Amino acid sequence: MADTAWNVTEPETYDWKAIVDGLNQYLRLRTTPIGMKLFSKAEEMEAVPRIRRPRAIHTTDQIVGQASRLGWTVGITMADLVGAQCGAVIGLRPQDDEWQSGKGMVGVWYETETDTRAHQGAMNVVPAGKYEAMACSPLVAGRLNPPDIALIYATPAQMILFINGLQWAGYRKLDWACVGESSCADSWGRALSTGEPSLSIPCFAERRYGGVMEDELLMAIPPKFLPKVIDGLAHLSGNGLRYPIPQYGIQMDVRAGMSASYGDR
Repeated sequence: MADTAWNVTEPETYDWKAIVDGLNQYLRLRTTPIGMKLFSKAEEMEAVPRIRRPRAIHTTDQIVGQASRLGWTVGITMADLVGAQCGAVIGLRPQDDEWQSGKGMVGVWYETETDTRAHQGAMNVVPAGKYEAMACSPLVAGRLNPPDIALIYATPAQMILFINGLQWAGYRKLDWACVGESSCADSWGRALSTGEPSLSIPCFAERRYGGVMEDELLMAIPPKFLPKVIDGLAHLSGNGLRYPIPQYGIQMDVRAGMSASYGDR
């Protein structure tokens, strides 16, 4: 189905190796690009080839980290998660009044229950009742066939070029929000619930429990956009706009540097 706003069509098949090779060619990513997929039944998740099941209680951040940092294919149900927040974001738990109150964060992240309720209400979440399980896996493994979204960790310099590649053709201004703590709602929560590319500044929990480095941002994006990103990056690279971005110098005559990309414009 075509996305008329972006003019992006879901391909019949994905060449995951070519996609990951393209991202690494132009961005030199340090962290494994992964996919995330929701399942209406736990049995469907458990049927994924070489799926691992947790032996301990985790956060969703840890499951994402096991895929992106260790290269594992991992599946969960709500029973594997530490609390309501993790499950509610991906639709594995009802967003009921208990969850909406956010009482557990009063005096920890926010001053009053009024504040926590406002925070919970600001989060992008997958509606509850449709899914029982979720799995994460490296894109190159091709086991989720296809995932609902891809998760790309990158430094700010890599990320702005990723976004520039996305905007190369069929330009759109991109707008995102920041809920603060529980910023997984800004990334996978938003991308899963809206189908839109969704950037986040990973929060304290993602860095403490999910292994996210302090210089990393996270892009959650439906995989149909990735060939478009890589094509855009190829055009930008041909114009000398590539990663790593070489420092030109704050006291140099800028005209020589700009002419490499803009010519005599």
